[in-house]
Amino acid sequence: MDLVLWTLTMMLALVVGLFVLLVSGVIYTVFTESVMPPGIQGPGKLRLIYGMQLALGTLGNIAQNLGLGPQVTVVRYLHAKTLRRMSTEGTGLIIRDLQFDGVPVRVYQLKSASAEKRRGILYFHGGGWLFGSINEYDNLCRYIAKETESTVVSVEYRLAPEYRYPSQLDDCLNATLHFLKTTDDYGIDRNRVVVCGDSAGGNLVAAVCLRVTSMKETLDLPTLRAQVLIYPALQMVDFNLPSYRQNQFVPILFRTRMIFFFLQYLNGDMSIAEDVLSGHHLPVEVKSKYRRWLNPDLIPGNFQVRDHKPNLALTHVDEVYDLVKPSLEPTFAPLLASDAAISKLPPAYILTCEFDVLRDDGLLFKKRLEDNGIPVSWYHIQDGFHGIISFFDNGYLTFSSGKQAVDNIVSFLRDM
Repeated sequence: MDLVLWTLTMMLALVVGLFVLLVSGVIYTVFTESVMPPGIQGPGKLRLIYGMQLALGTLGNIAQNLGLGPQVTVVRYLHAKTLRRMSTEGTGLIIRDLQFDGVPVRVYQLKSASAEKRRGILYFHGGGWLFGSINEYDNLCRYIAKETESTVVSVEYRLAPEYRYPSQLDDCLNATLHFLKTTDDYGIDRNRVVVCGDSAGGNLVAAVCLRVTSMKETLDLPTLRAQVLIYPALQMVDFNLPSYRQNQFVPILFRTRMIFFFLQYLNGDMSIAEDVLSGHHLPVEVKSKYRRWLNPDLIPGNFQVRDHKPNLALTHVDEVYDLVKPSLEPTFAPLLASDAAISKLPPAYILTCEFDVLRDDGLLFKKRLEDNGIPVSWYHIQDGFHGIISFFDNGYLTFSSGKQAVDNIVSFLRDM
């Protein structure tokens, strides 16, 4: 009996010790490796969110080392259980999980009748092409459906590392084409379909719009009414833009983390991360070709960094270039699409955040669209950080600027 008690006591002490080490390590990392710039909203809450993400990543790594499953699978599960929530409120919606051409989707339709056909909205969730799900975005999609009186289709596209580019794009495109062809089945005006997404989902929105517009005449497709890009990731050429330098250590998306996500989406080869970060992944002539669209001088002056130094890497590694060539495809990096392709895109809504490494991707895409005659509605969250709209209604972890941003998106959608 004494031996059993001693064993249980030692096991409890071990668990407590491991917990203390985990918490101590997270706190140390949060305060030493991240930066909370003056003016950012809710730095204390943001530190808590970042700390939770670090803890989940550590637990996922421990689980993997114990043979309990891949780290990414464990983190997905824990992330869904801790940082997101599904709404349980009755919202006057009919919600169904369906398949659109083999792609899982969740459809949100208002129960109330409408005298005319409604607007249709496709939503592609964020998460770096590795994380995110229709469950995690359930609360946001319910809110958009109800507040805009629209039918919302949330797409459960396949994720990396199990699936690489262009699997995610293919799923989003196939779901979009299916919806465009079956709008009558859902009481939707086929000329009022909007494609919307955040972060990696914003990338997929722009890529889908490029594909749909190129296929429009061949397949007799209706014209997409608008594209909504919420802090989108749009290029893997230059990680030295002012926003990448200014916000490289600002949670919840570090500069190195964005490279990780891009490479996981592309091919999963993390051995080339340093070459990508330093700009040695592309030949000088390739970078020069795209400099007319990726030039920091094209960013409004108030977003420029004083004494900003562009990436001057004059050499590249051939083997690395061969691995990243697909990253130059417009459907991977929509910011690199031709003027001819850009000029055919639907009107856009672009949301950017001041303290976000992806801010300048959005600003540069805004300029490209405007230069090609495409109307753009732009909303900038001056005190915002990457991912803020995901915390528009999360109890203590709610950020008022996130709620204001979501309501601004809703206002834009209502006019479509």
